[in-house]
Amino acid sequence: MTTAAPLTPLRALGVLVARNVVVYRRAWKLFLTGFLEPVFYLLSIGVGVGALVDVLEVNGREVPYAEFVAPALLAVSAFNGALLDSTYSVYFRLRYERLYEQMLATPLTTADIARSEIVWSQLRGGTYSAMFLVVMAALGLTGSWTAMLALPAALLIGFSFSAVCMALTTYMRSWQDFDKITLLQLPLFLFSGTFFPVTAYDGVLRWAVEATPLYRGVVLCRELVTGEVGWGSAVSVVYLLLMGLAGAVVVRRRLDALLVT
Repeated sequence: MTTAAPLTPLRALGVLVARNVVVYRRAWKLFLTGFLEPVFYLLSIGVGVGALVDVLEVNGREVPYAEFVAPALLAVSAFNGALLDSTYSVYFRLRYERLYEQMLATPLTTADIARSEIVWSQLRGGTYSAMFLVVMAALGLTGSWTAMLALPAALLIGFSFSAVCMALTTYMRSWQDFDKITLLQLPLFLFSGTFFPVTAYDGVLRWAVEATPLYRGVVLCRELVTGEVGWGSAVSVVYLLLMGLAGAVVVRRRLDALLVT
């Protein structure tokens, strides 16, 4: 009797991502709702409230309020898209559908599963971001050629949050635990500097906001879209990259503990 040889990491990634594409092919409305949410925020707050606000400052440069809010919502869309797939969907496959156990009966490994789920979550968040970036360009809210780098930045944000959120999901034991995700998601959004500059805070509170991962993503996208790129942008990139890599390591180890040992 012959034993199937393990798939290469790239081949395994392609197979599992293709599986998710097939599953979500009839659920395209989910992608539409994820795209429309930041658009509604942009039109209602960025444009609507922006009519009442003159300009805000980004690294010494004054920009219109809508141009201040739009790149932040780009980062938030990547964050929301990555979080949805790496939490609720992963939990269902892990605890109820037992899909990962079935996958391990094939030549796939826990590393393949972790890698594919993180990439898929990242692709979903990246899709939202790409469509939103088109809307920004149509509204004239991309003030610099460096705005084209905002999409890779959004992918980096998606990678960071999908890896960490998937790692957190492996510790959840019931659906009630997702209340903790909501408890984390809402403050991250409200205190991310999306709708007002961080200079509105002083002291420890400002330091705490600047240390949050979504704020780093918001600042990175804003600096790229407005063309005000500096050393702070590099700090944000390193921060998000290390966060994502750490989350990926934890995911692999947790899947080994839950499914293999």
